[in-house]
Amino acid sequence: MDPIKRSLINLHITVMLLGGTALFSKLIPLSALDITFGRAVPACILLFIFVKLSGHSLKLNSSKDYLIGIGLGILMAVHWVTYFASMQYSSVAVGMIAMFTFPVITVLLEPFFENTKLCLQDIVSALVVLLGIWLIVPSSSINNDVTLGVLVGVFSALLYALRNLLHRKYFSHYPGAKGMAYQCLVICPCLIFFVSEDMTGISLETAGLLLLLGTVFTALPHAMIASALQHLRAKTFSLVACMQPFYGFVLAILVLNESPTWQTLIGGLLVISAAVYETVNAHKETGNKE
Repeated sequence: MDPIKRSLINLHITVMLLGGTALFSKLIPLSALDITFGRAVPACILLFIFVKLSGHSLKLNSSKDYLIGIGLGILMAVHWVTYFASMQYSSVAVGMIAMFTFPVITVLLEPFFENTKLCLQDIVSALVVLLGIWLIVPSSSINNDVTLGVLVGVFSALLYALRNLLHRKYFSHYPGAKGMAYQCLVICPCLIFFVSEDMTGISLETAGLLLLLGTVFTALPHAMIASALQHLRAKTFSLVACMQPFYGFVLAILVLNESPTWQTLIGGLLVISAAVYETVNAHKETGNKE
């Protein structure tokens, strides 16, 4: 098979696996914090093994990089916890839509990190996202679980956008799998003191699901990303990554029997459309600079 076609297939599998992480918020009978801890431990071990087998050094270049890694890990820890919590409050579909506000949030935050300016199209994208979020919010009261799920999901998206911007500015000189390995390493001690007693008496089925989440649905796709990018442009990766909510929707329908409302579907379409637009626009601007 042609290397580009094989990489594209691998990329879609990668994005599908990342979208599948959302299912575990419902499949695993633990709190969002416990799930995050149980996810980070096996992911950390497997990612460090992958980095070592890839021939890269396990060490970072400077003490400054270790401090940056700790900061990124803390952001990732809270992002993962709020990511799962959003879906536990609401649904996989609603949580993933809220989460995928991050591309537009990233564009709005970029002027604070890089030499960029907001343009009219960015404001329009933000308004489209707000309309999409408004459609999926059933009530203005945070006593409503779906509303609370949306708010937590948007907060998770904000953290993810911050993490991505800081990673790109200060940590992008490391391979993606290595950066993720260190962030998982930070997540473990950050959360271990907050893990509930439920973790000590989990069933074999729950332990198996946590292992599956940490290895096949976390470590594996992050390792596959590096392989896919060898033959694909970053723009292709970014656009395919925008299909993550779609894969999450489909898997939630097939595995969890979720039935998204028409408001959720339309709101999701608006949010994802804005994400795709900003992705295309960002790569156009990069191409013009080059």
